Amino acid sequence: MDPKQPFGNSNTTDIFGNKNRDKKPREPREPINYRKYWKPILISTLVFFALLIVLTNTYVVKENEYRVVRQFGEVVKVQEDPGIKMKIPFIQSITTIPKYQMTYDVSEAEINTKDKKRILIDNYAVWRVTDPLSMISNAGTIINAESRMEEFIYSVVRTELGQLNYDEIINDENSSRGSLNDTVTERVNELLNTDQYGIEVVDVRMKRTDLPAENEQAVFTRMISERDSTAQDYLSQGDARKREIEAQADREAQEVIATAKKEAALIQADGEAEAAQIYNESFSKDPEFYELYRSLESYSKTVGEDTVIIMPSDSPYARLLSGNLE
Repeated sequence: MDPKQPFGNSNTTDIFGNKNRDKKPREPREPINYRKYWKPILISTLVFFALLIVLTNTYVVKENEYRVVRQFGEVVKVQEDPGIKMKIPFIQSITTIPKYQMTYDVSEAEINTKDKKRILIDNYAVWRVTDPLSMISNAGTIINAESRMEEFIYSVVRTELGQLNYDEIINDENSSRGSLNDTVTERVNELLNTDQYGIEVVDVRMKRTDLPAENEQAVFTRMISERDSTAQDYLSQGDARKREIEAQADREAQEVIATAKKEAALIQADGEAEAAQIYNESFSKDPEFYELYRSLESYSKTVGEDTVIIMPSDSPYARLLSGNLE
């Protein structure tokens, strides 16, 4: 410590060489007045809860859906027009029903055809909700509506297929599936409208037709037998056609040969007639030579190695044979 410094001076240095300054006494603080903050806080809180209530009770209606407003569980209205809507807080609730077309895969069913054949039918249906209030009143939910629709489809399909033979159902050439699908769709809609389920079936289509497993082998055997019978019919028709073609060819050949023979005979006759005319013209020029020629021809035809001729010695023929020409 510096001895020159008066004792008690505030500007002193401690043993570490740091100067200590005199600390002034703190002035007393004024108490915080919380009353001036409670109004903004309250207003902010009220605004927050008001926005929260508005946001949680605002809903949006889309183009492809119905919004059903329920009050204490009862349906009070159905919103169909797109836009932003409001509901009463804590009292009303919102449920959604699709407005677009939906596809429902109908369960496989076993059907007996008109000719007593058992087949498995697999269908699907395209449907939509047309009246949400009726649907909720009579079906309750989408699942229940689909269940009722499936029952009607099965009933109508069983009735319609029971009037057709098995071949009429599975044969693509003679199939009546097109008209059958339209008929089933129309009949199902009639039943749904009668019970006022508020839904409409747009289309019912048959995806697949199969035989029960126990009938497949019997049907395969029958199909093989029918194919063998059809093949035998084709072979028989081919043989009959072959014989018909051969007979036709033989007949035409005989006709051609007969015509050729006729023409040949005519040509030969013409030739012989012309030859005879030439002979006549030639022999008429020298009758004695012609007589000699005819005699020689007769000799060649009548006289052989063992030929015996009896004739008068003075006959012309005998004189020729004997060489006596006088």
